[in-house]
This record gives sequence, structure tokens and C-alpha cells, in this order.
Amino acid sequence: MVDLTEQERAAMRAALRPIAELMEEIGWTTPLASLSETQVLTLIEAAIGGFQEAMAASARQASTEIPF
Repeated sequence: MVDLTEQERAAMRAALRPIAELMEEIGWTTPLASLSETQVLTLIEAAIGGFQEAMAASARQASTEIPF
């Protein structure tokens, strides 16, 4: 298991929204094995994109002050 930072955990939580929006379209009761390759790739893209956007936003908010 990866040792995630709090920033990474927050980014993972932020990535839930775009995944949930796609699952609304697909249908929450649809088994994963029933998804097409395109649907799975779209879910992966949404997860990665949401994570990256949240990490970038977090980095922009971080202080640029040098701590010494």
C-alpha cells in the first residue's frame, strides 16, 4: 500500500465527484464486468483527471515562503 500524504488523500476525495457523475450516467447498479472498455477508460480518466486537478489546486494554494 502506498503511504499517502494528507494532500493526496484530499485529492482522492475530490476525484470522487467526477467519478460519481459518470456512474450516474452509467447506472450505479451496473456490474463492473458489464462496462465497456470505453466506459472503464472514461472512469479511469475521470479519476486521474480529478486527482491531478485537486493536486494542482492544492499546490497553487501552498505557501511559497521558504521556511528558513
